[in-house]
Amino acid sequence: MADKRIGFYPGSFDPITNGHIDVIERACRLVDRLIVGVGVHHGKSPILTGDERLELLQQAISPIAKRNDVSIEIAQFDGLMIHAARNLHANIIIRGLRDTTDYNYEMQMVGMNAQMAPDLQTVFVPSSPHVRHISATLVRQISQMGGDISAFVPNAVLNVLKSK
Repeated sequence: MADKRIGFYPGSFDPITNGHIDVIERACRLVDRLIVGVGVHHGKSPILTGDERLELLQQAISPIAKRNDVSIEIAQFDGLMIHAARNLHANIIIRGLRDTTDYNYEMQMVGMNAQMAPDLQTVFVPSSPHVRHISATLVRQISQMGGDISAFVPNAVLNVLKSK
């Protein structure tokens, strides 16, 4: 298993956006196996339940896994991302970047993670131009205010959020 490239892509995915889908699709080209980690953040009040996020992710990643002939799994985790990555035998952390704000924040995280877990390598996947502007935080806000988020999320997510 040591010779396999196992990627861990952590996030809250509340909700999963077309930006997340873009990163997952592109990360499949870098790894032999990808684990999408759904983190529990106790300081946030999620718009979707944990079960809803897991189900929506499963729907979204199934076609991606088939298209790329890569094993993609979903794992829920609580606590430090590096602990989850190690427990799942990942050796690469995948992080999406939209802009320089993301870059500055992620570089701080890389420094902290590298000190705590030097065996884990972080790889940045820049967002494609057509999804670079999408933020789950903004999608949540627009949705909660009754706005149209259809251009930002998969249809399954749109349907679930409309029913809330």
